[in-house]
Amino acid sequence: MIQQQHSPYLFTPNTVRLNCPLFIFLPGMDGTGRLLAPQTETLQQCFDIRCLVIPPNNDSDWQGLAETVIALIRQEQAHKPVATTYLCGESFGGCLALRVLEQAPELLNRVILVNPASSFRDCPFLGWGSRVIDGIPDLYHSAIALILPFLAAMGRISPYYRRTLFKTMKAIPPTTVVWRLSLLERFVIDSQSLQGVSLPVLLLAAGSDRILPSVKEANRLADYFSVSQVVILPKSGHTCLLETDTQLCQILQQCNFLEDGALKQLST
Repeated sequence: MIQQQHSPYLFTPNTVRLNCPLFIFLPGMDGTGRLLAPQTETLQQCFDIRCLVIPPNNDSDWQGLAETVIALIRQEQAHKPVATTYLCGESFGGCLALRVLEQAPELLNRVILVNPASSFRDCPFLGWGSRVIDGIPDLYHSAIALILPFLAAMGRISPYYRRTLFKTMKAIPPTTVVWRLSLLERFVIDSQSLQGVSLPVLLLAAGSDRILPSVKEANRLADYFSVSQVVILPKSGHTCLLETDTQLCQILQQCNFLEDGALKQLST
């Protein structure tokens, strides 16, 4: 009998590059890390990439998830000649990145938040949706095709990654969806901890996000940090990292967000 992995873990989507800065990606509701795939080819020019996987059967709360991620980051840094670390969180993963930042800012050098779902509590219809799924689990899988146009700007995503998004969403058990939505409903920022953070934070906000008020939230979060930038992607949807025209590595360059170690890799 094959034993299922229960604890969150990191995987390397490309070749390990020990001499490059670490780039830790915390995924959205899917918890797979697979939806970073369109970005990894260019990101690996600068970084040693790791993606977090949160198994569907994991029912950790925010504190448990943050503690696990912090431990995983420390493990990865222990094998690096230079422990420079970028933390990137998307949507659900953006909330988790904020938790890690609140608790262990000393482990990080740069933080990137992509449409963080920290405004979920301000969108009561999303909470109602979680209760409907909880009451009628089969409804989630039946409604995926209807949800996708709200979740993604489908015309900006290649057919291959549209299929990838559909398959990834379909693979999430309804019980997992309900649990992760309940975490978002309970997510509260520790503003005092964040205001003490001095490292650079980049916030990417999709201007055409039909799920969350991402632009408003990015501007709100930026006020917590002493060093922050907000980049608005006016035509992008919530899953902007899947879009053909969104190149995260290029955005980091344009915002002067690459420190010397990453720039050195890019120039070689």
